[in-house]
Amino acid sequence: MKRPVPSVLVVEDHPTIARQLVAFLEGLGWQLDHAATGRLAIELATQHPYDVVLLDLNLPDVDGLQVCREIKARAPSNVPVLMLTARDAFEDKAEGFRTGADDYLAKPFDLREVALRCEALARRDSLHQQQEMRVGPFTLLMREKRALFEEQPLHLTQAGFNILFLLCREHPRPVSRALLTQHLWGANPPDSDALKSHIYTLRKALEAASGRKMLATILQLGYRLDLGGVDND
Repeated sequence: MKRPVPSVLVVEDHPTIARQLVAFLEGLGWQLDHAATGRLAIELATQHPYDVVLLDLNLPDVDGLQVCREIKARAPSNVPVLMLTARDAFEDKAEGFRTGADDYLAKPFDLREVALRCEALARRDSLHQQQEMRVGPFTLLMREKRALFEEQPLHLTQAGFNILFLLCREHPRPVSRALLTQHLWGANPPDSDALKSHIYTLRKALEAASGRKMLATILQLGYRLDLGGVDND
């Protein structure tokens, strides 16, 4: 089935950067609107259901953080916000995430990475709006944060549910450790190898429910959900 064309609002007052972003994303066939001021960005984002907002923080009239707050509070849907900014210190990123940003990319950036992050945010938001997601014997009840295996409840931690969600979303592709870490902890991952512990707990829960190993380790990459069972792991 053909995927819908992403609709993106680019909020950037620097003419050259704005032109580059709009031209590149339109070249992918996406629908683009552009706002060079915070006030116009808020007006557009509260009137149109965009899939992603690309938001510069240094705007001429309203600080980008305030723009983010307004969009999150007033937009017709919980539109993902990707902040694009030269403010690359950890404190700046932390403030951006606390304000409501869903992702953060420092300038200068690769336009291809911007597109990849937009696709990921739009896909994630679309899936979270669904009531449930079904992959093989798994049913994920998104609003309740519960998972079923062959209609029977799986006893998972919150982290286990979040990992299973990502594995189901990407199935049959493997999911990298880096993506799992970012999905669980954002910009503030723990120092310890907490991911390995959560994977172990999830693996045991799936094995207890199914009677077989369903979580494959992909060397030097990450993990993959295997609906047929894993021979060796």
